[in-house]
Amino acid sequence: MTGAHRERLPDWALEASLGIFIHWGPYAVPAWAEPEHIAGEAEPEGGWFMHSSYAEWYANTIRIEGSPAAAHHAEVYGSAPYEDFLDQWRAEAYDPVEWARLFAALGADYVVPVTKHHDGVALWDAPGTAGFNTVDRGPKRDLLAPLAEAVRAEGMRFGVYYSAGLDWSRTDCPPIVEGADLWRYRPNDADYAAYATAHVRDLIDRYRPSVLWNDIEWPEAGKEDGSLDALIAHYREAVPDGIVNDRWGADVWDYRTSEYSMGADHETGVGWEHNRGLGSSFGYNRVEDESLTLSPRALAMHYADVVSRGGRLLLNVGPDASGRIPEVQRRTLEGVAGWMTAVKPYTADRRFPGEDEAGVSVDAGDWCRTWASGDRLVVVADRPEAVRINAPGYEVVGVELPR
Repeated sequence: MTGAHRERLPDWALEASLGIFIHWGPYAVPAWAEPEHIAGEAEPEGGWFMHSSYAEWYANTIRIEGSPAAAHHAEVYGSAPYEDFLDQWRAEAYDPVEWARLFAALGADYVVPVTKHHDGVALWDAPGTAGFNTVDRGPKRDLLAPLAEAVRAEGMRFGVYYSAGLDWSRTDCPPIVEGADLWRYRPNDADYAAYATAHVRDLIDRYRPSVLWNDIEWPEAGKEDGSLDALIAHYREAVPDGIVNDRWGADVWDYRTSEYSMGADHETGVGWEHNRGLGSSFGYNRVEDESLTLSPRALAMHYADVVSRGGRLLLNVGPDASGRIPEVQRRTLEGVAGWMTAVKPYTADRRFPGEDEAGVSVDAGDWCRTWASGDRLVVVADRPEAVRINAPGYEVVGVELPR
């Protein structure tokens, strides 16, 4: 099999509606970002990167002169380098079995942890990362293997996220202050392409991930010499029903992704994936409180909206440095779990009948989303009893949003 993308997603991916994203790294130690700005929405004065709400970008934001993150870092940590956080990250309360049970209670179909983010820290003893991974420093262990085992034990699929596009441990470049810098400063040389290839091949061989999720493209040298095509071909042989996301900068992807308000044009057809955090960050941000976090009701609305349009929701959690899911995030997850249990059985075989099919029409004054499941029309609404439906041939299933 070549590295070319699939014409059709495997059944499990078409039936899936909920994945869990996990951003966890040394950035969970400072756990700080400005939380007010949602990615893809109105850009704050000074630019998105100056005021990034992504706590996992802390290593970049603190290097931007005049940024609030730089001021915060100087006040709290003085001149300490970002790398110090790797040794302070202990993960002493990490319980992957408890995580997996929490995600399974939500009805999650798959789990995708970050294996290496833009800071370059690997969460396993990746080839060539001696002294800069969680086995040698900080937690002093492979954080991925026990999670993969726990996730699969709960009947979910295990995937991996890898940042090939940026690695600040391998490049000596200025901070990224505008979108063009993402492409100006990302490493594209043959040595880095070989480094990233060795990492992803190792992830494939060790963990057999059902999802291969890359970020910010692939080094150009790896596209030009054919090594990316060979890598994807190896993945498809190793994991025949695995799926590949669209952030490689090459025609190897199986499905499209969107993020917060970015990439909405990718949300067409079926099988696309929308990812976002419970708040405005992916990595844990201690500044985010309940007012800045999706409530159970808001999360249910977001999920129903994505599902009703043919997509999957990849919902992010950001554990703290100890390995605990922060209480503000846990309250939302536990608060929506019962609702998810009620609605999830109607999502695996979902279809999207139009007004010309069986006379389906929905007239609702309140918020409402619909899809078909077999001979049922699922109606998720503020007040299902207030929704007027003309759907001959369908049994109507009303699902009320959490209060």
